[in-house]
Amino acid sequence: MSGFLIACGGTGGHLAPGIALAEELLSRGHKCTLLISDKQVDSRLIEKYKNLQFEVLPGSGFSLQPARLLRFFISQMKGLVVAFRLIKELKPEVIFGFGGFTCIAITFCGLLNRVPVALHEANRIPGKAVRFIGGFAKRVYLPTDVKVRYIKASRVRYYGYPVRKEIVQISKVEARGRLGMNPKQKVLVILGGSQGASALNDWARSVMEKLARDEVQVYCVTGLGKGRDEIFEYESSSGVKVRSGFIAFSDQVGDLLSSADLAVSRAGAGTIAEMTCCGLPSILIPNPHSADNHQEENAKFFETQGGGFLVNQEFMDDLYKEVKEVIFNEGLLQQLGINLKCMDRDNSANLIADDLENLSSRGGASEPRLPATEVSCERSQL
Repeated sequence: MSGFLIACGGTGGHLAPGIALAEELLSRGHKCTLLISDKQVDSRLIEKYKNLQFEVLPGSGFSLQPARLLRFFISQMKGLVVAFRLIKELKPEVIFGFGGFTCIAITFCGLLNRVPVALHEANRIPGKAVRFIGGFAKRVYLPTDVKVRYIKASRVRYYGYPVRKEIVQISKVEARGRLGMNPKQKVLVILGGSQGASALNDWARSVMEKLARDEVQVYCVTGLGKGRDEIFEYESSSGVKVRSGFIAFSDQVGDLLSSADLAVSRAGAGTIAEMTCCGLPSILIPNPHSADNHQEENAKFFETQGGGFLVNQEFMDDLYKEVKEVIFNEGLLQQLGINLKCMDRDNSANLIADDLENLSSRGGASEPRLPATEVSCERSQL
């Protein structure tokens, strides 16, 4: 039985795939400890996973602003102390990092202690952690066709983003029933990512009543700290009641995504992977302040693959019109759904777990396992 340390805290986009991978490894009889941050999003997301072992690892994000830079170095020094203790106590065979500030200390300590290190990058522009540490890692998992300087091709695997097992597509009728929605009315879901997006929340509030007139239910996940749960009841143009509202956080992501006809969303890699898994067509609004503008690159690739559309935040004045044009176009929604099925063929958690088992037992000498068998997928030209 192998032991794995998985550094995955700081954002839902890092923690969610860490949970997915840990559950897969646990199902195979391995021991796993997930290293998380002390941020609210981490503590909220782990509440339902009583079967998993978590440890808080000190750390904060990098910044050139003097006060934040000082905090970064102090927190990382504290993280090193905790990391050395964990490695000594748990004796992991592999240390796995999903990027972000929580993986810096533990991967550095792993390298010093000659523990194999594996890294995962979900975005199409790799983050600082992967760029700086990747050259020393035994294995680096990257999105399709993404390359990073100084990382040997023999150490790279293109296995994608692990999605939690509970996030599966079910019928719209069943999903809407679980969430208390009207099964006969359209549903628009608005997602700002685990940190929330004020621009999307404000847009949702401005159009909610107008969309209700056309019998479109709107459910906006605001993000922790950016709003409270609110439910409103409107009347459509034909006199039918329409319920819409805001929720700060959802524990029923699979149900929520399965219930919707369309999403308006930020373009984080995790959100895109979960929407793809649930076959949900999307209009992506990249965060213009994301590091290295990686969300725009994520959205461009998603649009090229035929899963939805990219709208830059500066053009959100036209978003209401575009949403109406897409959500009532059944032929277009059907084609987008077909494209999404073509995009969702590989079980990344399974593939990565297979590879990690080889890495832990043979020091990374294994050949890469091929993804799922190719199938014929004709995507529409959008």
